[in-house]
Amino acid sequence: MKKQKVNKPAVHIVQKELLQPYNPVTINLIGAGGTGGQLLTALARMNHALTALGHAGIFVRVFDNDIVDTANLGRQLFTTAELGQYKAVALINRINRFFGTNWKAETVRYDKASLKDKDLASAIITISCVDTVAARYEIAEILQHLINQYGGRNRVKYWLDFGNSRSSGQVILSTLEKIKQPASEQYRPVEVLPLVTEEYKDLLEASEDADETPSCSLAEALSKQDLFINSALANCGASLLWQMFREGILFNRGFFLNLADFRTQPLKVA
Repeated sequence: MKKQKVNKPAVHIVQKELLQPYNPVTINLIGAGGTGGQLLTALARMNHALTALGHAGIFVRVFDNDIVDTANLGRQLFTTAELGQYKAVALINRINRFFGTNWKAETVRYDKASLKDKDLASAIITISCVDTVAARYEIAEILQHLINQYGGRNRVKYWLDFGNSRSSGQVILSTLEKIKQPASEQYRPVEVLPLVTEEYKDLLEASEDADETPSCSLAEALSKQDLFINSALANCGASLLWQMFREGILFNRGFFLNLADFRTQPLKVA
């Protein structure tokens, strides 16, 4: 009799340098607004936990050239004392004081015009929390350029993208190059996770909000984005990142979240 063919579950085995690094794993966080601010706090908690477990931890740079204004108060993590400050500076100063880190704020946009220094532009993990599809495409272009031009210790490996509309959103992990996978009898290791800008081009363009003007009040901001969509995405996305560091194997490379009916749909490695 012929043996019945068994389909092995697809997985992605995380780059081994993330699990036992000699130096902190570099992360570029692009965007310090609703999602980025929430995620930065989660990253600080993650760093504290990792170092307590004997890991080298993470080093984060936050890129954002936006200024705190009154419409940001309440929905984003800012106080009246921080009005007029750069968002990146306000958040990083607070995190560094609270956790004793030495993370950096970069008060520039993460774009081709601002980033001439490849060491600054490149990090092992890039996390984008940006508002527009155009910004995502530019980030993708920069990261792909770095793969061809930069061979330093912080050569970019992973891109974790956060995006949302009023009450729904998604978090998707991509690789910038093939991640060498070990042989496995139990699983089918996958070395490439497609770029979000290629795999979900139609979704991204459909989710683009035609009105890109800044909100003038909290009420106006809440008409565009639900109060808790950013924190919900940030916490679930941070859990994915935590799984990368602690377990080293991914069955899912992201998820789709809908707060209107409290549904989360995992995006499996395929």
